[in-house]
Amino acid sequence: MTEDTVKLLRECDSGVQMGVSSIEDVEDKVKDPAFRSLLGSCKSEHERLRDEVQSELMRYSDEGKEPSPMAQGMSKLKTGMMTMLDDSDETIADLMTDGCNMGVKSLSRYLNQYPNADGRAKSLTGRLIRLEERLAVDMRPYL
Repeated sequence: MTEDTVKLLRECDSGVQMGVSSIEDVEDKVKDPAFRSLLGSCKSEHERLRDEVQSELMRYSDEGKEPSPMAQGMSKLKTGMMTMLDDSDETIADLMTDGCNMGVKSLSRYLNQYPNADGRAKSLTGRLIRLEERLAVDMRPYL
């Protein structure tokens, strides 16, 4: 149980950090104030969730997991290229929606991969999934 719990918390930690980083990569490019506010609120929720995940990891004397440098690099490269070609809010919403969908898919896979994780780890992962799903829906008006 402990092994699955720590592994799931690590993946949740990595995912929430990736979410914060992705929002930070685009928030200064967003033109619409309501869209910028939406991203700022979501970033704050990600940061609160990150703190909870890291607190749980500390209980297991684990330092967590940084997002893959390859994944981060590819995300930054794609964001940079796409916004260089078209820096519209529609492009940013499209990029962020893709990121949310990838996060939901990955985190759902990890929930299935670590079925013996404790309820708290599963709950935190579920909250992150719902946060990503909600952001993807909330960005639809900007697509």
